[in-house]
Amino acid sequence: MVDYVENKADFLVYTRNVSQKDYPEGLAYSVHFASRRDGGPYTALHLNYGILFAEAEISAQDTIVPKCVKNPLVFQLTEEEYGILADRVEEDGRPEAEGEYALLWKTRDFRKFDKAILMEKKGPEWEAVQRAASESKTAQYQVEGEQVTGCCIQMENAFCDRIMGQWAQVYHVGNVLPDRIYASTPEELTQVGVRAVYSDGSTVYKKVCWDTQKVDFSVPGVYEVSGEICARKFDFPLAKGYGDPVVFCWEGKWYFLGTNDNLNDIGLYVREADSVEGLFEAGVKEHLILGVDEEKGFVQTFWAPEFHVIGERLYILFAVGGKVWGPQCHMMRLKKHGHITLAQDWEEPVKVVREDGSPLSQNGITLDMTYLRAGGKSYLVWSYRRGIGTPRDTGSMLYIAGTDEEEPWRLATDAVLLSRPLFGWENVSGTINNEGPHGFCKDGRVYLAYSGGAANGYTYVCGLLTAEEEKDLTNPAIWEKSPVPVLSFYSVKGEYGPGHHSFYLDEDGNLMIAYHGETNLESHLRCDGIRRVHFDMNGEPVFDLSAERDLNPTQREVSLQVIVPDRK
Repeated sequence: MVDYVENKADFLVYTRNVSQKDYPEGLAYSVHFASRRDGGPYTALHLNYGILFAEAEISAQDTIVPKCVKNPLVFQLTEEEYGILADRVEEDGRPEAEGEYALLWKTRDFRKFDKAILMEKKGPEWEAVQRAASESKTAQYQVEGEQVTGCCIQMENAFCDRIMGQWAQVYHVGNVLPDRIYASTPEELTQVGVRAVYSDGSTVYKKVCWDTQKVDFSVPGVYEVSGEICARKFDFPLAKGYGDPVVFCWEGKWYFLGTNDNLNDIGLYVREADSVEGLFEAGVKEHLILGVDEEKGFVQTFWAPEFHVIGERLYILFAVGGKVWGPQCHMMRLKKHGHITLAQDWEEPVKVVREDGSPLSQNGITLDMTYLRAGGKSYLVWSYRRGIGTPRDTGSMLYIAGTDEEEPWRLATDAVLLSRPLFGWENVSGTINNEGPHGFCKDGRVYLAYSGGAANGYTYVCGLLTAEEEKDLTNPAIWEKSPVPVLSFYSVKGEYGPGHHSFYLDEDGNLMIAYHGETNLESHLRCDGIRRVHFDMNGEPVFDLSAERDLNPTQREVSLQVIVPDRK
């Protein structure tokens, strides 16, 4: 244990206890962070969810062998660099069957980490690390009411505060608006909004619904005016029994697509409304635009349909399988001047093929295809899996390839492996998934979110891959993978297993994320949710901003003085 020292903070790294109900091995046996001041109780960072995970190994049969960590140590390597060392173990916490290994992470700020170094527990390199960590020991600590095994060091209060801030959730703290404005018409007043301020210092512009009736614009003077900040709030769940939701605007109307679990994932159904809210009103009509056709091989697994505009034409990208189970990626294009909700206005679906016209896969399943336009180039990203249900299951993997807008169903480059489910939060309890990719571009960066874990359970999460937009996105070396999920069942209270998402811009230009999740730990009925994507002080996306943290209900009402000038 570390003794209390005045003006110093205690920083703890630890692993948690396994709970098969709500925190299994793949999550518990990872490195967590906590801190405390003045000898008080420890406060967990990142909501007590793991931060550093061991990467799985790939077997000779191309299968995933999950790995975890135990007994983490934290110590200072140099004046500016810290090390975190942990024993690598099997997924269930047992020592590895062959050899003894440890993982070493290096960091300067406890937010960004060098790729973990795998070290065999012998030889000069290992001995050097052992000397650096010689004063670090594991012990028992209490964190959030749980006794855990970990290691503590002391650091300056200010440095620890920065670490805590980096792993804290962002929330709305106040508003900036003028004390008074000049306005001659109601329209001029309605153009005045607020700059909402968040806990990390980031801001966003929000409209205000002003009570213009309190102002007589025909009479010069000073008026006190109140209003409410406008914010769309989508209660979870919006719709029950729909996975992989997509919200899309086309020719002045809004549309909703998703995998229809209520009908055993059979058929493509679309909703149409004048607003996003209208898509989820009771009794909204669902239009069948592609049904079962045994002759054409459309029988089952009508999975993850997505709208995409490619080369100024509207497509739906989706997976479907025949009598023998095995979904494959397809596309179908809307006929010119066609209407989305009319089945006859869609062209015949076609399979996505390789550059030479051969099948996208001859020995596995393909699904969850999405389209990206970045740096003036077009790309397809999808999930591929071999051996599902057998001892040689590869797990689902993300692949990327270039495509041509004129024939987007035909790859224009070789398919390249982009990501495999190597972290414990991606392959937890045998759910070896990288699937559901969907992305956007902002400020020269590409953000490709994807899903891992159990697609219809509480462990489902969203991960994130990022790259520079102008680079060749088919080069896996230019992509950076987040070591932690950007959405999990710890992110927003009451939402379990948030994943398989899509992005869209709302009427005010806000980037929104639609996703599916569960209503409790035991549920397997996928339900839909929507929230705004925020951008923090560093310009990075924040996906877990609940409605209450996006707009503090106690700060929704605002006021100012309106000066109506004399028009004479």
